[in-house]
Amino acid sequence: MDAGTLSNLPGGLKSRGLRVKGDDTPIGPGEFRDVDVPSGSIRDNIMPLPYKEPSQTLLALLQQITEEGRRLGAISDMNISDMSANAPVGTTLALLERTLKPMAAVQSRVHFSMKQEFKLLRKIIAEYAPTEYMYVPDRGEPRARQADYAMVEVIPVSDPNSSTMAQRVVQYQTVLQMAQATPQIYDLPQLHRQMIEVLGIKNADKLVPTDDDLKPTDPVSENMDAITGSPIKAFMIQDHQAHIATHQAFMQDPMIMQTIGQNPMANQIMSSLQAHIAEHTAFMYRQQIEQQIGAALPPPNEDMEPELEAQIAQLQSKAAIQLTQAHEQQAAQQQAQQLQQDPVIQMQQQELQLKQGELQRKMQKDQADAALDAARLEVDTQKAVVTSTIEANRIASQNEQAQAKNDLDEAKAILDMAKANREGQMPQ
Repeated sequence: MDAGTLSNLPGGLKSRGLRVKGDDTPIGPGEFRDVDVPSGSIRDNIMPLPYKEPSQTLLALLQQITEEGRRLGAISDMNISDMSANAPVGTTLALLERTLKPMAAVQSRVHFSMKQEFKLLRKIIAEYAPTEYMYVPDRGEPRARQADYAMVEVIPVSDPNSSTMAQRVVQYQTVLQMAQATPQIYDLPQLHRQMIEVLGIKNADKLVPTDDDLKPTDPVSENMDAITGSPIKAFMIQDHQAHIATHQAFMQDPMIMQTIGQNPMANQIMSSLQAHIAEHTAFMYRQQIEQQIGAALPPPNEDMEPELEAQIAQLQSKAAIQLTQAHEQQAAQQQAQQLQQDPVIQMQQQELQLKQGELQRKMQKDQADAALDAARLEVDTQKAVVTSTIEANRIASQNEQAQAKNDLDEAKAILDMAKANREGQMPQ
């Protein structure tokens, strides 16, 4: 390289007395200038230095070193564009990764070195930056600038695993093919949005709007967006009960249902509305839990300490049980009111009341009959007692009379025996 440079831009020596009339600018093609030569010819007064031409041996050595470097870096000479369009994505990724392996290694090391450099810059700025702000912020109080850098970490945003746009596009194509098999577990709008951003197309947010781009709106506007196929999203700050009531009334409107039924995207519209109502229901449930606890819950998906998370979980479990019991009571009351308003149920209730009246009258009659039978039984019992008493008295009287008669007979027999004994003892 140096030899070629010196050969194209040669230098040399010239006689001190050699002068060129005019200026010393380079001579253009077809231009002749006057020269004052002290003696002899111009050739004798100018001597270029003897530089050699680039060496062919060194060129061959350079080519050999380059070839060995390619082999060492495992650079593939296969052209990706020559591959078949039906080639598996995994094969394409493998070849692309093999082709870009040296570049990926270089980029990974640059990424690491840039990260270390950012750390050094942050440390230097934190040490030598002013301790106070040069102005008063709109929010909060002025703080030390050094403390700001002590709370942050500056890192590069590049991806060392994706060195080229072609590699990133192939990666997203692989994800899109996977999403076709199970689209229900992928966020397709977000996936297409990132694919458009990788391709470098501007206004990706307008081409594929996502839920992150939405802002809180009124329920009627959300119904309009649902009919037109625009994305809708619920927010924590909204009046969820009012939104749910509006959306349910919208879905029960016969005119709206007729219009949606004629739309080929009717199933998607209804699914979107139902999912949106489910979001509002979830947020409303969260608000009711907060009312039961008496305090606001941390934002969703926020990192918490294990102890704090356990305490919040215990409070939520108690509040959830109380809320479920309250909902069960409300559901029972609503069900009772609905049953009372149903004509069939009302007729059944009237029939039940009549049956209950007949049953009550029958029970009263049975009770009266039982009381009468009990009274009759008591009279019969008393009568039997009196009869048995009289019979017992009669038997006792008969027994007494028989005993008296026996006693009288015995006395008479004794008297007769005594009389007979006296008559036997008397002299003849």
